[in-house]
Amino acid sequence: MESPSKLKSVEKKRGTREAKADETRRALFSAAATVVGKFGYEGASVAKITELAGVANGTFYNYFTTRQELFDQLLPAVGDSIVDYIRSRLDRASSGVERERQRLVAYFEFIQQNRGFLRILNEAEVYAPRAFRQHIKRFAVRYVKALTRQLQNGEMESFREDELETIVYMLMGARTYLTMLWRSAPTSSRKSAGESFISTYVKLIERGLFVSGAGASKSALPKKRVGPAPTRLTPA
Repeated sequence: MESPSKLKSVEKKRGTREAKADETRRALFSAAATVVGKFGYEGASVAKITELAGVANGTFYNYFTTRQELFDQLLPAVGDSIVDYIRSRLDRASSGVERERQRLVAYFEFIQQNRGFLRILNEAEVYAPRAFRQHIKRFAVRYVKALTRQLQNGEMESFREDELETIVYMLMGARTYLTMLWRSAPTSSRKSAGESFISTYVKLIERGLFVSGAGASKSALPKKRVGPAPTRLTPA
């Protein structure tokens, strides 16, 4: 029977190896995100990824059997980081329109700080479709949970819980195309363009999604009709 001190030494070595393995795996993911963001999936060779990660080519295959296996895990891993970033930028005391505004602002901040993310996301639909579907589903599920809490807090009185998934996909689509519009703007005017997009997006959300709930401004509420109702014209 091995002595307690020897067992402790073995466990320590095992913990060190596992920590080193996790560190190498994270380095490969980080390098892959940078390389794919710059060269696209097609141009992201194992050699470029391992060189940037600071490991030997052979080390790559200790973690992934093929380059495609890495690609199939890359977007969900990067996607988790954008969700974590958005959460970190939210004011816990915020609600309604303001909370949704903070989500969009954080999204644009992340895109600006991680320029390669959009290429990783957009090309994944072709080069890593499984990862693309997984990312979209995971992002949507978390978004639905967030809006469900707001619905239960009385911030979205005009909607039912079974409508939230549809709303989430609509909002995700809006972000995607707003980002495309932002990227097409000249670099010198992207800041003002982003602010304009956010302002318009908030106005739309304020007068639709949260109109009856917490966070809606008085200007967003429907105005009372003054005077008699207009005469309904009969179609010719």
